Amino acid sequence: MTAPNPAELRAALDERIDETAGRWLDEALADIAAGVRAIGTLFPAAGRKCGRGPLVDNTTEPETLRTWSSEDAVRALLLTALPLTGAELGTELSALYRYGDAAEKRGVLRGAGVLREDPELVETGLPLVRDALRSNDTGLIAAGMAEFGARNLDPPAYRQGVLKCVFLGIPLRDVFGLPERLDAELARMLTDYARERSAAGREIPNDVWLVVDPTQHHSAEEA
Repeated sequence: MTAPNPAELRAALDERIDETAGRWLDEALADIAAGVRAIGTLFPAAGRKCGRGPLVDNTTEPETLRTWSSEDAVRALLLTALPLTGAELGTELSALYRYGDAAEKRGVLRGAGVLREDPELVETGLPLVRDALRSNDTGLIAAGMAEFGARNLDPPAYRQGVLKCVFLGIPLRDVFGLPERLDAELARMLTDYARERSAAGREIPNDVWLVVDPTQHHSAEEA
C-alpha cells in the first residue's frame, strides 16, 4: 500500500466539496504559503469549511484513500503549503497537535504522512504518534497507525500499536502497511491473543485471521 499524494487528495476532495469550499481551500493554501501564521486559524476551520464526511466511497475507491475524511485531506493539504522544512516544520506540526482538538490531532498525524520526510521531521513527529497511541480515542489511534506512524515506528512500538487496534476494535485493514511490516513476532502475538480469547470462550475478531496463518484458527478453537 502506498500513501496518497497531494494531487490525489485534492482530486478526491474536488469530488466532495462545492465551489465555495474549493475557493476557501485555494485561498487558505495561498495564505499559508505567504505566511506561516495563517495556519493557526485555518487549520481548525477545515471541517467547518469543507465537511467532515468520508473522503471517498469506501466500496469503490482506491484503498489508499478509504480511511481518509474530507477534513483530514484538507488539513493534509494545508500542511503541504507550509513554507517550512525539517525541524521548523516539525515544530509547527507539534504546536498544531498540542493545541488542537481530536480532529485536528488526527489531521496532523495523517498529514505528516503526505509530507516529505527527513530525519528531523521524523524525530519531531514520532512523539506525537506515541501520544496518540497512548490514548483510547479510536480515531486518534487509527491516525497514529496511518502512513507516518506505520513507516517510522520501531518494530516493538508498531506491534503494540497493532495489538491496541485489535483490543479496541479498530479494523486491521485500516493499519497502514501491515502486510509489509508483519513479522514473526507480531504473528506470534496475534496468535497468542486469539488462543487466549478462544480459551476464555470469547469471540476472536475476524480480521486477526487476515494477518495470521488461517490454519491457526482451528488450532485456537481446539486449544
